[in-house]
Amino acid sequence: MKIRIFLIAFFIVAGAGIAYAHDHGEKIEWLYKKWPFSGIFGTVDRQAAQRGYQVYKEVCSTCHAMKYRSFRNLSEIGFSEDEIKTIAAGYQVKDGPDDSGQMFDRPGKSSDKFPSPFANEKAARAANGGAYPPDLSLIIKARENGPNYVYSLLQGFTEKPTDMTMGTGMNYNKYFPGHQIAMPKPLSDGQISYSDGTVATTEQMSSDVVIFLQWAAEPEMERRKKMGLKVLLFLAVTGVFFYLAKKRIWKKVD
Repeated sequence: MKIRIFLIAFFIVAGAGIAYAHDHGEKIEWLYKKWPFSGIFGTVDRQAAQRGYQVYKEVCSTCHAMKYRSFRNLSEIGFSEDEIKTIAAGYQVKDGPDDSGQMFDRPGKSSDKFPSPFANEKAARAANGGAYPPDLSLIIKARENGPNYVYSLLQGFTEKPTDMTMGTGMNYNKYFPGHQIAMPKPLSDGQISYSDGTVATTEQMSSDVVIFLQWAAEPEMERRKKMGLKVLLFLAVTGVFFYLAKKRIWKKVD
């Protein structure tokens, strides 16, 4: 009876796997690289994260919001208080109501969240041919193998195969599931001028913005890893202590 139940469960799971593979088409191999934040000793490359913010600001923020992060959070990747105030003041933020009951625009403050480029979802879809650009605050955690997914996606815009029919307003991307994406190619070599003089190749910008978005998705990452290492060290020392205590207590019995 148990064997029969096991076989039924096996074929159900296997069938679901086949259906999933059929529905989602070919398996896509993403680009992979060694990220500075990977592993238990991984950290945020703050210089790269600052360049990544520049990519987000000059390219990505025209369509994508980051509603879960405030300007003051940028201090965690090395921006000074004065730099943050300057960055925030470059945005117009909706505020109010004022004494007459009207909403008004004002320069941003350090405590403000990153403003959305659109007033609401309908406005976003209307400006993007019906597509809704996702919020990027947590995009690295919201996608499978997020860092490599985003890194690959940004570099995957190429000419479509001659035998492929594209949907209206869609763009070909070899790393996107189904290969058709509403977002047009966002990056090209030399598109921006990095303030630190780094050459802005597509690969470099893709890498930098991924590091920035990884920090945005897990701003507590370094603190969490440091705490984890402290806990492991504590457990190791405690384990040795209790082992020696056990040997001493049970020495006569042995």
